[in-house]
Amino acid sequence: MQRIGLMGGTFDPVHHGHLVAAEEARYQFSLERVIFIPAGRPPHKVSREISSARHRLAMTKLAIESNPFFDLSTVEIDRPGLSYTINTVRDMRRIYPRAEFFFITGADAVLEILSWKHIDELLDQCNFIAAKRPGYRLGKLRDKLPGISEEQFGRIVVMEVPALAISSTDIRERVRKGRPIKYLLPESVEKYIREHGLYAGKS
Repeated sequence: MQRIGLMGGTFDPVHHGHLVAAEEARYQFSLERVIFIPAGRPPHKVSREISSARHRLAMTKLAIESNPFFDLSTVEIDRPGLSYTINTVRDMRRIYPRAEFFFITGADAVLEILSWKHIDELLDQCNFIAAKRPGYRLGKLRDKLPGISEEQFGRIVVMEVPALAISSTDIRERVRKGRPIKYLLPESVEKYIREHGLYAGKS
């Protein structure tokens, strides 16, 4: 059975925090590959303007092209409507029917997991890797997720990632203010942002 990581996110822009988390998960959990899945229309960000799927897809492709264990999927961008994780996992199950999936996400997202669509099915279908930065305290995670069974809770693991102090929000703000973003993300992505004028003048 294949062990496949699913790295979902808006990737607006993709940065070293995403890449380090994906590579650390690949190593720690013996994943054969990690598939980056840029969101089409994330339901939790409908009130915020995000860059076009074309730009986010291009930046993600540039960022992962040097890693032979990283792949890119357009399933969420190609699918109409809001991008729900459960639909993505179902799509991936159809493509890789014999795979065991590990969904890589941030610790903040895991704390909101009970609000996700069809969370029971999600926790039955895949494992969750909650990536957190050093010093970030999740507290008693079990107490914060009272609505799931012990078996489902056992499918959630916490992984510490030093580079998670970097955020896409901060990078967009830095570009808007003319502050440097070098070393926060791959040079190819930085160049793409400059060439296409992304985030300039946007808060």
